[in-house]
Amino acid sequence: MGSSFSPAIAAHTATSALGAGRDAHRRALLENRSGLRPNDFPHAPLACWIGRVEGVEAVALPPALADWSCRNNRLAWLGLQQDGFLDAVAAVRERVGARRVATVMGTSTSSIGETEQAYRELDADGRFPEALARPIVHTPHSIGDFVQRALALEGPAITVATACSSSAKVFAQAARLIRAGVVDAAVVGGVDTLCGSVLYGFNSLELVSSEPCRPFDAERRGLSLGEAAGYALLVRPDLADAPLRLAGCGESSDAHHMSSPHPEGLGAELAMREALQAAGIAPADVGYINCHGTATPANDRVEAAVVARMFPESVHASSTKGWTGHTLGAAGALEAVVALLALEHGELPGTLNARTLDAACGPQIRTGAARAQVGYALSTSFGFGGNNCALVFGHA
Repeated sequence: MGSSFSPAIAAHTATSALGAGRDAHRRALLENRSGLRPNDFPHAPLACWIGRVEGVEAVALPPALADWSCRNNRLAWLGLQQDGFLDAVAAVRERVGARRVATVMGTSTSSIGETEQAYRELDADGRFPEALARPIVHTPHSIGDFVQRALALEGPAITVATACSSSAKVFAQAARLIRAGVVDAAVVGGVDTLCGSVLYGFNSLELVSSEPCRPFDAERRGLSLGEAAGYALLVRPDLADAPLRLAGCGESSDAHHMSSPHPEGLGAELAMREALQAAGIAPADVGYINCHGTATPANDRVEAAVVARMFPESVHASSTKGWTGHTLGAAGALEAVVALLALEHGELPGTLNARTLDAACGPQIRTGAARAQVGYALSTSFGFGGNNCALVFGHA
């Protein structure tokens, strides 16, 4: 995506363990109030901390969408109702037509939690119980299909599942669709929810911490898993007088290992450099970096080293996963909203729970918050298999 084409961000919102909507996230970040709690998720009694969203169980989908009911889509619906996002999408839909608005969603496990429940409740013949025999919730595309229908959109509907970079890559995919003239606007986002596959899966990799995660800390012990729904509405620059824009995207796939990053951060650096080039800016122009910063030993060491060699000391970099946990396929969208908040308010988060920084960290990684008006914010997301994405946001 070249610097001459920068989609406007007409709306954005996030729902996570910090609460529903942008204001809840801004307040929690300012107050250093984490959303992590001791694990109380059903059917997964692991000794760890999680970023669980309050109230998901009580969400009821509209009757017309009842077939899509599952934890993931209930969280998706809860998130769509925040910050006037439904109205913003409706206004664009009415202006350009439903067929000219794409839906591009990111996830890692989508509604697999509903599939787990179906297997727990197999009948005597080994079949799913009737209430859970709904094919649309047993597919990774459940979230993309649900959001498109919930918003009454008729453009391309795409679900991206590239592990933890999924809902960062949706921004790049949507920008290409708009630039190519396929659509005039796109709803992008990411939704992932906690489930047994996620908790036990990461635990089997010995990546889950028994305490709240401590990104970039010298004694970090692993990640804390969370759930979230994050969205943005991207539109052609001439369609909205919006103050924020997607300035550049960078993507790479180093394919170094199924679950470990390249030891020198090759893919991460390629994605960041491509994003800066697309935005037409230099590393020194970036005021804030929302790092991937999962608190796993390898990821943090590699990412810190890349940031240290790429950016000047003046750049403020941090990880916000100490607040929300690692929300996997929703992390890119959630942390894009955090980066946009930094641009809007000049409030740059620190790194919650980090006490003594790893020796690999340069002066860019900050434990404390700061106030500064910044022109550009960078958000990074790195997934299994070397799927990497970096996004640059700026003012219109």
